[in-house]
Amino acid sequence: MADYRAPTRDMQFVLHEMLDVQTAFQQLQGCDEIDADLVNQVLDEAAKFSSEVLAPLNQPGDAEGCHIDDAGNVTAPQGFRDAYQQYVEAGWPSLACSPDFGGQGLPEIVNNVLYEMLNSANQAWTMYPGLTHGAYACLAAHGTEAVQQTYLPKIVEGTWTGTMCLTESHCGTDLGLLRTKAEPNDDGSYRLSGSKIFISSGEHDLAENIVHLVLARLPDAPAGTKGISLFVVPKFLPDADGNPGERNGIRCGSIEHKMGIHGNATCVMNLDDAKGWLVGEPHKGLPAMFVMMNGARLGVGMQSLGLAEVAYQNAVTYARDRLQMRALSGPKAKDKPADPIIVHPDVRRMLLTQRAYTEAARAFCYWVGLMIDTEHRHGDEATRKECADLVALLTPVVKAFITDNTFETTNLALQCYGGHGYIQEWGMEQFVRDARINMIYEGTNGIQALDLIGRKVLGDGGARLRRLGAIIEAFIKEQNGRDDMKEFVEPLADIGGKLTKLTGELGQKAMQNPEEAGAASTDYLRVLGHTVYAYLWARMARVALDNRTDAEAAFYDAKLATARFYFARLLPETAYHIRAARSGVDNLMALTAEQF
Repeated sequence: MADYRAPTRDMQFVLHEMLDVQTAFQQLQGCDEIDADLVNQVLDEAAKFSSEVLAPLNQPGDAEGCHIDDAGNVTAPQGFRDAYQQYVEAGWPSLACSPDFGGQGLPEIVNNVLYEMLNSANQAWTMYPGLTHGAYACLAAHGTEAVQQTYLPKIVEGTWTGTMCLTESHCGTDLGLLRTKAEPNDDGSYRLSGSKIFISSGEHDLAENIVHLVLARLPDAPAGTKGISLFVVPKFLPDADGNPGERNGIRCGSIEHKMGIHGNATCVMNLDDAKGWLVGEPHKGLPAMFVMMNGARLGVGMQSLGLAEVAYQNAVTYARDRLQMRALSGPKAKDKPADPIIVHPDVRRMLLTQRAYTEAARAFCYWVGLMIDTEHRHGDEATRKECADLVALLTPVVKAFITDNTFETTNLALQCYGGHGYIQEWGMEQFVRDARINMIYEGTNGIQALDLIGRKVLGDGGARLRRLGAIIEAFIKEQNGRDDMKEFVEPLADIGGKLTKLTGELGQKAMQNPEEAGAASTDYLRVLGHTVYAYLWARMARVALDNRTDAEAAFYDAKLATARFYFARLLPETAYHIRAARSGVDNLMALTAEQF
């Protein structure tokens, strides 16, 4: 069975040494009393819960899956409900929620650290509370006061969970095609009818009520995305005291039989005159839902970070123990019949690829998490706007770049095990299966790439990208005169210049033919993702050089060695993607549909 131990030392490195969150918190409303000791206490407790409670349920939950009865009631795998009760009793759902609704008010970045651990331990289980936090954010931003007072205290305490009901069988990302209808009632509520598919955590027995956020059309709705409204539709209608009362007309019709995340109930949800209440303004449901959707996209990046970490940990353990052949330069374990496979260069390549992508993803997710906190809590409007722009730019990169890399790294972790990796009992094949969905849902990675190049880069004439470029250029200038940083700064400057040039070229081509942007989009996202990782690895190298001590020499030296590996062996991938992006649209469109 796979094991997991939270990498708290590396988490602390990113939080305290690279991002200096304690100083950053002093500038954020409601965070000035949060110090490093408090953050570390949260890390330690989250690590215990993740490794001791959740991780042992991961493989059994995958093997058992969820169960549905004839009435549409779903039961999660054995142990999931008890683990969720422990999670609620410990106060974890309220960690980053507003005190106005019973929350603890901690920064979002601290919540990100918690969710990395939860996802490493058990991604399928973590999806139940993870989507709930997204529902909280949406209702906190767009719910009426009555809706907020009815639902948010229960969501914050964790006794009610949440979902988002978007997809229908005939439309996935193209939500403008959805058909679910909402008819007004005399009391200000609405009757919703329709069917939604692929609804994660749509029905389960973990909590006493489930709060569904549903996209639907009002009778006078215009066609397309401008005619979508958002509704809150509970499983049980709250009674006069705010407790679950009458069963509402939304039920699970079936649960999907999936490749992975078997422990999470992915449901077909049928609405039959289900009672709901409007969230936000009529016909403006999509902007309101984007609060939850963007949060979910960042959350999916955290899911993949968690999987990458746990897969890497187990691959390293196996590589240290598994004996196979001798090192090419001669025996290393002379007292044993063969050397451990970790001595072989190609195994090192696989392990270092996993490590480099995982540690960069951690820095990336935490950095974006701190920018989200700054966007929401900083006192200066210009600073908030800058962070909002950067978060908007980087959200599709977090979702797509991290999930693509994690599918590669979980496959490499499995490969390190050889034939044993293909066998269920070791747990590695589950990580691969679970990682695969992250590239698909919350907008496929191809959609993320289109969003990046179309809306986030070319859509504003490159303004957001220039904000990111200015941050990278300022860092490069800070390293002037430091010979020990040249090996990191020079390739960073090089890829930054190439990204700027590529962006200009694609912008010019897209003006002549919009298909050019689509043809280059996936390659472009890879180039931008690597540019971000090069920046973050250069920052981490700088911290390691400055903070190295004899007592922790092994930790900092490993950080520097991993940075060097990244720049030598992973960043050069960008040369291929730049050339592919420049090759244009014609080679993709040469065949007719019938010729395929």
